Amino acid sequence: MTKTSDIKQLTKAEEEIMQLLWKLENANIASIIAQIPEPKPAYNTVSTIVRILENKGFVTHHKEGKGHIYSPIIKKETYSNQSINKLVNNYFHGSFKSMVSFFMKKNDISLSELEKIMNEIDTKNDSK
Repeated sequence: MTKTSDIKQLTKAEEEIMQLLWKLENANIASIIAQIPEPKPAYNTVSTIVRILENKGFVTHHKEGKGHIYSPIIKKETYSNQSINKLVNNYFHGSFKSMVSFFMKKNDISLSELEKIMNEIDTKNDSK
């Protein structure tokens, strides 16, 4: 089992491919490319990114015919949690409330949405 703190950060290109794999669950390179909007990257480019994801421990594969079928190992939720925690720690001194306050000032969040978010933060903090 991979600890959240052991998960490597992804580049933008790697994250785009992972988003597709999380959506598809199992896919060969051609299936991944089919999901990418125009202009589509070269087959070798996507193949290289998938191999990097495999080396980073995000993806596994099994052989099917002459090709490979790739599947995510790391769950989207696990990676999302790590990314959000890193954002909060690096930019908001570990305070989710500071982050919510920042986004509330920069974006139009309704009072009811803010209340729900704050209740979730309080509930999560109480359960620790």
